[in-house]
Amino acid sequence: MAPRPIITLTTDFGEGSRYVGAMKGVLLAINPEANVVDISHSVPHQDVLQGALTLLEATCYFPPGTLHVAVIDPGVGTSRRILYAEIDGQRYVCPDNGLLTCLAERAKPSTMRSVENTGLWLDGVSHTFHGRDIMAPVAARLSLGIDPTDVGPVIEDYARISLPRAERVAQKIEGEVIEVDAFGNLITNITADMIADVPRDENTHVRCDGHVTLGIFNAYGDQPPMTLIALVGSGGKLELAIVDDSAKIMLGVGVGVPVTVEW
Repeated sequence: MAPRPIITLTTDFGEGSRYVGAMKGVLLAINPEANVVDISHSVPHQDVLQGALTLLEATCYFPPGTLHVAVIDPGVGTSRRILYAEIDGQRYVCPDNGLLTCLAERAKPSTMRSVENTGLWLDGVSHTFHGRDIMAPVAARLSLGIDPTDVGPVIEDYARISLPRAERVAQKIEGEVIEVDAFGNLITNITADMIADVPRDENTHVRCDGHVTLGIFNAYGDQPPMTLIALVGSGGKLELAIVDDSAKIMLGVGVGVPVTVEW
């Protein structure tokens, strides 16, 4: 028995949004056998970088061939294109606005097409909801087995966004907070590889906006409640957390704040 095709949704619509329901309705009307999975609808509104990071962290865990529809689309209704891409065994339908930047850095896209075949879209496309009227029906038809060549022509030049980079000089790494998770943990762009040889004891100082913690730990529970702690999170990046509370709220900081590691 063939497995049901999986289609995921990642948007900035907000939890409980009727727009999510509309997209699911389109997907299931075209392919009632589709297994529609929500990755997140809590990407900050119009924040393409956070959408790109969400796709990077989550989509690689799905079975090969999964279709991922991402709608963080501040340019909806303009001349920006819509893309179909195949990257590292996964398939994506999204606006051409940089959402694929992080994925394309990790693995070169094997296919990149501009979605231009209007015969695959809904009738009467809205200028403000291409997720419902173009991306969802295209993904649903792809899940039914249409050839990806039918969606539109191959392209080479797709949009990329500038990613904040951490830098290491001697015994110091300078990075920044690039994401805040649902627990209020501050996720940085300092990767596990960058700190692989950094001492984990109190000789290592991690600073964020005037706040300092000593050492790098393995788990949140390694320190008492209400303690500022640094550790490598599940996404392979250095995090700052307040044990049993929100670092974002307690420290009053967020995305873009500098973080340094010194030893």
